[in-house]
Amino acid sequence: MLSRVQSEQLKSDLILHWVILSIMLVMLAATIIVCQTIGEQLQQPLPEAQRVLIRTILYVTAIVTFPLINLIRYIQLRLNQTMPYSRSKHDPTDIVSKAIAVAKSRYLVTTIVSMALIGSVGVFGFIMFVLGDNFNTLYIFTGLSALGMYLYRPKADEYLRIIEALAAQENKNIS
Repeated sequence: MLSRVQSEQLKSDLILHWVILSIMLVMLAATIIVCQTIGEQLQQPLPEAQRVLIRTILYVTAIVTFPLINLIRYIQLRLNQTMPYSRSKHDPTDIVSKAIAVAKSRYLVTTIVSMALIGSVGVFGFIMFVLGDNFNTLYIFTGLSALGMYLYRPKADEYLRIIEALAAQENKNIS
């Protein structure tokens, strides 16, 4: 359906999206490195009973976060495809170029929201480590966060569907 040039264009449009994902992964790695190097200085242990309660609440929150992010992402993707956008009647750019520009900015917001929400799960591990938990808890939350980043990574097919829907919408409006 797409020529090689268009396929390469789609991939290049998603570079900023992948940079955001990379930054989030680097932040997870930095958290682990900081905890490994100066972890004892950071820790302010709470009594075991309080830590267990907080840990349980954060585990439940992390478990609920995954389907919630999936729902939010689904809603955002549908809104990206269906929300109308303003196009000036004197706009010299063609329909597809305008649809690509709008889709790129909308999909960027979807990526940022997804990465920020799933990144919070990694922060839970850091919080528990500071409160006195061991490295296992830090690794579990960090691993869950990295898994979520993999699941909700930028995908060219989602981006393409947004472009196609916006272009179809604009063609329908012109007709």
